[in-house]
Amino acid sequence: MLGPLGDIVVLDLSRALAGPHAAQMLGDLGARVIKVEHPDGGDESRGWGPPFVGPDHEISTYFLAANRNKQSVAVDLKSDEGKRLIERLVRQSDVLVENFRTGVLDRLGFSVERLHELNPRLVILSITGFGHDGPEGGRPGYDQIAQGEAGLMSLTGPSPDEPYRVGASIADLLAGIHGAYGVAGALYERERTGKGRVVRTSLLAAITGVHSYHGTAWTVGGKVPGANGNHHASIAPYGAFRCADGMLQIAAANEGQWKKVAALLDIDPNVAKYATNRDRFAHRDELIADMEKALAAHDRDHWLAELGGAGVPAGAIRSIDEVYTWAQTRSQGLVVEVDHPVLGKIELPGPPLRFDGLDEVEHTAPPALGQDGDAVLAWLEERER
Repeated sequence: MLGPLGDIVVLDLSRALAGPHAAQMLGDLGARVIKVEHPDGGDESRGWGPPFVGPDHEISTYFLAANRNKQSVAVDLKSDEGKRLIERLVRQSDVLVENFRTGVLDRLGFSVERLHELNPRLVILSITGFGHDGPEGGRPGYDQIAQGEAGLMSLTGPSPDEPYRVGASIADLLAGIHGAYGVAGALYERERTGKGRVVRTSLLAAITGVHSYHGTAWTVGGKVPGANGNHHASIAPYGAFRCADGMLQIAAANEGQWKKVAALLDIDPNVAKYATNRDRFAHRDELIADMEKALAAHDRDHWLAELGGAGVPAGAIRSIDEVYTWAQTRSQGLVVEVDHPVLGKIELPGPPLRFDGLDEVEHTAPPALGQDGDAVLAWLEERER
């Protein structure tokens, strides 16, 4: 693999989604990622579905989403043989990724102290549910639990009385993203100090870390934000609106854009209740009603063309299949083709980063359980020589 991390080796001891997503991101950047799985079933996400695909419907599409660009080695971490292999791999790795509950890795004999004794340059990424310490540091955490505990569900849904989970496993995915950029920073620091360090994040931290203006609404403004449905918490008009044949989204984030919207919809932009964003937000229900009355005259395609021509940010609400067949999505490298050992040529969601000159990087398919054991052992023996 080519890429900014082409000389980096990542030992991926994680499972499910947050840790594997972080390791996959590092693999997308060119790192060699060696995924360690238990011989009995492997990563638990191999059993998560539907949908399952393949001749015997045994391959989880969930697993395929988080494990491209990796090699798989089947190892029982509790066995003496498995521990010896992990020790050898730690010595030859630059990064270790784990998302065990606090204390599990210590009990397996791989405390932070032991890992750094084996390899002082090792960067360790540790992802937990609620943090590694504090009064609730040992709690197990899954995505939806964290979405609720970290306040995201209180901001999502049609009203404050109907909290919704975000449709994607956003706590897991954000924790993986935060973890990967933490690793990149620690690797850069290691060039200066010669030593690795522990990078910690959690599902709680991942969600709290993206509260942004919702957080300051409370910490500075003393206001507890609530769910606003499909409309912005601070800007109007900014949200989803009904037209003749469905819904479209309009985002007028400044006065110039608002005046363009008003002109298209024959609304007076200078009437007192709509004169400023503060006024429009205070009268948001009236504004939505006035806009939807005008939008009802034409279909979505008509309005998207008109809004686009006026330079107003607007868009459709696409289904997942529409996203992956959209020419713009594919032009950005967000769909990649890989050769799977069972499924053959398949398409996967691609990496969200692009690097100049590396558009033709060849990605590898998520591995079958233990498929790379011999290859990794051969590589390890060569490195140890």
